Amino acid sequence: MTLHLDPEDVEIVVEARGHRCPTPILRLRRAVERAPSGSVLKLIADDPLVRIDAPHYAREAGLEILDVEQADGSVTVRIRKPAK
Repeated sequence: MTLHLDPEDVEIVVEARGHRCPTPILRLRRAVERAPSGSVLKLIADDPLVRIDAPHYAREAGLEILDVEQADGSVTVRIRKPAK
């Protein structure tokens, strides 16, 4: 039996709590480079600058920003890497 997962079905979590700028965005960038096209990536960080930096990086890199949420002292940013 072969299991085929669509990249859109898998969410790649990038854990960056406890790190300050620029580390969360560097981790996100590294994950995006390795992720298959169409993947959804979720960055979780507690650096408040991520609310600004992650969407800025996503726009510059041509990524789709799905949502940005803040709760319990953490910022969660979900983006999608475009399909080829």
